[in-house]
Amino acid sequence: MIKISYDINIYRKQLESILKEEDVVVELGCHVGNTSELIAKKIVNGKLIALDNSPEAIPKMNNLVNKYKNIEFISGDVRLHDVLEEVVKKIKKCDVLSVDLGGGYHPDTTFKVYFIWASALKPEITLIRNRGLIDFVRSSQTEEKIESEKGWLESCGDEGIPPQIKEFKLWSSKLNKKE
Repeated sequence: MIKISYDINIYRKQLESILKEEDVVVELGCHVGNTSELIAKKIVNGKLIALDNSPEAIPKMNNLVNKYKNIEFISGDVRLHDVLEEVVKKIKKCDVLSVDLGGGYHPDTTFKVYFIWASALKPEITLIRNRGLIDFVRSSQTEEKIESEKGWLESCGDEGIPPQIKEFKLWSSKLNKKE
């Protein structure tokens, strides 16, 4: 299941309603950790890997890491292969992928980040917060029926990402987890 929202309160309610105590959650764009703390409280027997590259995230997230034993914070750019590879090595599975990269801005980058991370992690559920993606989905029409039941695009299989997309330099197929 993939859910897209824009309102931060709706996004957080969706997260709270789907999270289970033992979930492994990867949160892309945790910023100062307001949503991270909600996640950590829900997944008491799980693990949260929260990522952000903003300098203001570091002190706040380090405080949360000290407060909650189930949070790991990575200060890094989620568009880079090395950051994705670091996370892939740390977890055996991803139950929930949470993507909040700027809320309403850059739907193209948000989708690329979602696609590449979801292709590698194969989450059961993905939540994305981005107004541009909602507008695109609601405005689109098609005669074709292509659906995915999981939090990643099953219709794309293990295709990964074309190497010409420079934001994801060094992308490699070694991250694809075979089922």
